[in-house]
Amino acid sequence: MLCKRCVLPENKPDIVLNAEGICNICLDFQKNNAAEPRPAALESEVIKILNKYKGKGKYDCLVMCSGGKDSTSSLYYMKKRYKMNPLVFTFDHGFENEEALENIKNAVNILGVDWLYYRSDSMKKIFTHILKSRTKAPICHLCAIWYLGLTLETARQQNTPLIVAGWTKGQSLGKADSGLEYRAMSGATGDFVKHYLRKIPEYKDFPVSIGEALKRSRGRIKAEIISPHWFLEYDPAGAKSILEKELNWKAQKLSYPKGSTNCLMNFVNVYLSMKNYGYSHYHIEMSKLIRLGELSRQEALRMLEIDFDRGFVGDIIKGLNCGLPAD
Repeated sequence: MLCKRCVLPENKPDIVLNAEGICNICLDFQKNNAAEPRPAALESEVIKILNKYKGKGKYDCLVMCSGGKDSTSSLYYMKKRYKMNPLVFTFDHGFENEEALENIKNAVNILGVDWLYYRSDSMKKIFTHILKSRTKAPICHLCAIWYLGLTLETARQQNTPLIVAGWTKGQSLGKADSGLEYRAMSGATGDFVKHYLRKIPEYKDFPVSIGEALKRSRGRIKAEIISPHWFLEYDPAGAKSILEKELNWKAQKLSYPKGSTNCLMNFVNVYLSMKNYGYSHYHIEMSKLIRLGELSRQEALRMLEIDFDRGFVGDIIKGLNCGLPAD
C-alpha cells in the first residue's frame, strides 16, 4: 500500500503509514513546514552564485550532462539564459545509451561549447561485485559516489570551481543518501562498501556515502555544486519543448521513469530496488516533489509505472558474466 499523499510504500521501521494511510515522512514534513515554512529559492540567488564565477577562468562552470532533459536544460540555461561559458562533462561507465549521447552531441554542437567525454570500465567491476554479492545496496548509490568524486576531480583539473548539475528539487546534494526513507538503502550501501568492496585492494579507499565523498574533497578540491532547477519553477514539459525545438533533443524510446533519460544500468537498479525495498530512489525524489507542490501524485504514479521485465534486465547485464538474484 502506498501513502495517500506521496508515492512511498510502507517499509517498517523507517516508513510507516498511519490509520488514514499517510506516511510518517509526509506527516513530519507537514509538521515542520507548518512550524517554520521554507522560503522559496529565487532565480536571483542562482544569478548571484553564477556571477561569482563568470569570467574568472577559461570556463565559467563544469556542467554534468547525461543527455536527459534535466541535465541538458541545465546546460541550455547556463549558455543561453545566463550567458556562461560552460565545459560540458559526461561520464560513461559502459552502459550509457546511444540516444542520450546523441542528445549531448546535438546540444554541444548547436550551442558551440566544449565537451569532455570520460569513458571508463572501472564501474563494471563494481556492478559485477554488487550482483555477485547479492547485496541490497542500490547500484545507483555506488555509481553516484563514484561519479561525484570523478566530477570533483575533473573540476579541479580544469580549474573550474563551479559544478552545475541537472538535479530537481527532489534531489539535494549531501542529503541524497540520508533521511528515514533512505536509511535502509544507505545502510546497505555502507555495509557493502565496508565489509565487501574495501576488501578488494583497488577499492580499499572507496567512500561509504556521498557525504563521505564530499567530506574528503573539502580542503583539497574547492568547488561549489548547484542545480538551476533548485531555483526555477518546475516545468519539465516546457523544458522538453524548448530542447526539442532548439537542440534537436529526443526522448528515449524506453525509459524509467517515463519521459526520463537514464543509463541502461538504471533499469537493473530499479528492478533490484523494487525487489529489495518495494520502492526506488525515484519514488523518494517524486514524493519530495509532491510535498513541495511541484508534481501531482497522479502524474508521479504514471511516471513510475514499470514497463520492462526481468528478461530485459537480464539482457543488460549479460556482459558482466553474472545473473540476477532469484525472485
